[in-house]
Amino acid sequence: MDLAHALKVALETGTVRIGLEETRDAAQAKKARLLIVARSCPDPALTKERAVGKIPIYHYDGSAVELGQACGKPFPISAMAIVDPGSSAVLSLET
Repeated sequence: MDLAHALKVALETGTVRIGLEETRDAAQAKKARLLIVARSCPDPALTKERAVGKIPIYHYDGSAVELGQACGKPFPISAMAIVDPGSSAVLSLET
């Protein structure tokens, strides 16, 4: 699967929370179905764990700048929460 394409489709057709605080909030509210965390994420609870509760964490093998580029955004993204994938296959990522 092309991760960049899957992320862009999820952003266009689904519900995605971008940013560390938004990601934490979605995880605590148990609304997220998948968390995607960049290698340079400043939150050790997200970078070291495999899941938050029952929500799996996908560890993106790149920096926050690279994750932002993969999403087609002009800013770094250290963490994001997939609430609804829309028509994307992003939930099939191996965590």
